[in-house]
Amino acid sequence: MTPSRPYLMRALFEWVLDNDSTPYVLVDANILGVQVPQEYVNDGQIVLNISPGAVQGLMINNEAVSFNARFAGVSQNVYVPIVAVLAIYAKETGEGMVFGNEAGAPDPNDPQPVKKKEESKPQASKPSGRPSLTVVK
Repeated sequence: MTPSRPYLMRALFEWVLDNDSTPYVLVDANILGVQVPQEYVNDGQIVLNISPGAVQGLMINNEAVSFNARFAGVSQNVYVPIVAVLAIYAKETGEGMVFGNEAGAPDPNDPQPVKKKEESKPQASKPSGRPSLTVVK
């Protein structure tokens, strides 16, 4: 499976805008390939306003977030690999999502996490070949 982070990024970006809020992203500026104005990096991180009024040419694809923006009146190209995005949220409410190390990608310490969960479920009560629903309280 491909990582889910870029899909979640695009969806949350639209959600924040649809709710008349300002989308911000928190970026790990120490990740290889991150191109941000270093004078605004604090403790290895930078918060970027990616609202349509703040940036030009915003592109959120499966590899990176890229755009052009002004910092202290100077136009700069910004490039952030998707793995460097730590969170996307609404400035006004703080609502959004914080990402793990590799959202959507398998954990290298646990190569088959889904299989282990399936093995722990009781299978005897399910009819073969038919889906079943369970009420969870």
